[in-house]
Amino acid sequence: MPPAPAASLQGDDLRRLRWRSRRGLLENDLLVARFLDRHAQHLTPPQVETFQRVLDLSEAELLDLFLCRSELPAGLDTPLAREMLEWMRSA
Repeated sequence: MPPAPAASLQGDDLRRLRWRSRRGLLENDLLVARFLDRHAQHLTPPQVETFQRVLDLSEAELLDLFLCRSELPAGLDTPLAREMLEWMRSA
């Protein structure tokens, strides 16, 4: 049996994720918003969970990640998180 297609974020779920992703630093806000514009409707549930964990980082930690000045923290350093961080950097 083929795997079920991933459910896409829509409606209230997407609005909540966009609201939660608003950042205090303009640079972070722009990168995260562009990432969501490009990818939000195609994110799988594990990707959404990983994205939310990335959002738990402080503004300074997130900016350092975007600017390649630091690596993901040990508890968050997974292949999925690294892939999503690259998507955000390229946004």
